[in-house]
Amino acid sequence: MIVGEAAWAPTLRTRGIRPFPPDRYRKAVVVAAHPDDETLGASMVLQHLHEQGTRVTLVIATDGEGAFPGSSADQQRELGRTRRRELETSLRSQGVDGVRVVWLGLPDSGLAERRDELTELLTPLLEDAEICLMPWPEDPHPDHQAAGSAALEAAPITAHCWSYPIWLWHWMRPGDGKIPWTHAFRYRSSEAQRRRKADGIADFVSQLKPGPAGEEPILSPAMLTHFQRDYEILFREPPARSAPQSRFEDLYQDKDDPWAVATRWYERRKRAVALAALPRERYGFAVEPACGVGTFTRDLASRCTRLMAFDPVDSAVERAKTAVRGLSEVDVRRGSLPGDLPSGPVDLIVYSEILYYLGDDDLTATVDATVSALRPGGDLLAVHWRPWAPEAPRDAEDAHRRLIDHPELTVLVEHIDEEFLLHVLRRR
Repeated sequence: MIVGEAAWAPTLRTRGIRPFPPDRYRKAVVVAAHPDDETLGASMVLQHLHEQGTRVTLVIATDGEGAFPGSSADQQRELGRTRRRELETSLRSQGVDGVRVVWLGLPDSGLAERRDELTELLTPLLEDAEICLMPWPEDPHPDHQAAGSAALEAAPITAHCWSYPIWLWHWMRPGDGKIPWTHAFRYRSSEAQRRRKADGIADFVSQLKPGPAGEEPILSPAMLTHFQRDYEILFREPPARSAPQSRFEDLYQDKDDPWAVATRWYERRKRAVALAALPRERYGFAVEPACGVGTFTRDLASRCTRLMAFDPVDSAVERAKTAVRGLSEVDVRRGSLPGDLPSGPVDLIVYSEILYYLGDDDLTATVDATVSALRPGGDLLAVHWRPWAPEAPRDAEDAHRRLIDHPELTVLVEHIDEEFLLHVLRRR
């Protein structure tokens, strides 16, 4: 059943959709299944990236020659050539004609059968991308699903991945359980961006008029109303699994202190706020997973009788040991979550910049093990950076929500900062 824009307006107006982050990037790759997908779903974000000076590569998987399946082979070839020309014209209208366009030439309406090949072709193109835009992998069009899932598989772990829905707006309803509203972000455009998007859509004449046998236009007037908004909705596409240890090993190989925890004002201020938030002056046995180079470990030691700190990266462990040299109450060792949490009883557990790196299964196991290890009345400190790291399956809000919702934990302190989120919770 076709769903009009009027059905979406109340949900999009009242739902708390977060603003698209204003980060800057050196290189972006935009993947589309057909020429015009990128314009319909992400033109204003594409314009924004281009205006920021981002080097943008646009990868078009097919020529869109199969838009009208009843056409002859000659008609389909001619349509493919037409759609290539239309894209070039449209990019000029959008003010992004300087982007590099890569045509893969795979068969229209056949990407599902060529998904592995598409992934292989996308991998080198995405190799050094810092941000990747792609069709929503659940969009109700098989080519969009294939293009989105292939791009996700090909993207490097260091890339921020975003998907743009297209047919969702026309073929699904706001209450559909497949729609990942918790990952939805809204990019609000300027009037100039909105106007250029409209001009760019108008250039795809072959999709706006009836087909060669009188078929209905692909982009009907009702369909186009979804793309006349002054904003675009994109979904964050985080990795499903915990960030691999190799990612952190690489970071420590490149720098002694990858996050500059000893010198950056963000890190110094965060530690000061975190220490001040602890309700007790002294704790007995404390545990600090993912201790990194040990800067926070050294600060925590002054508040504990005994402190165990661990990290999965050998070089980080060695640097942490150096940081706490001479502090006999501190034991630094190699370990990872969730398996190396001690069984308890523990008086304080500190999670700083780690929980959002855990996939669902690892996070669930970590929260359960944490609650089990804490003695009744024991405290849990969680403090995390609010922006969403590309390697992270979730952001700080989601990670902290998992703690807040646990029936055995009670919130004592909540600090919502523009840069970080902090909670102190006590086991009942």
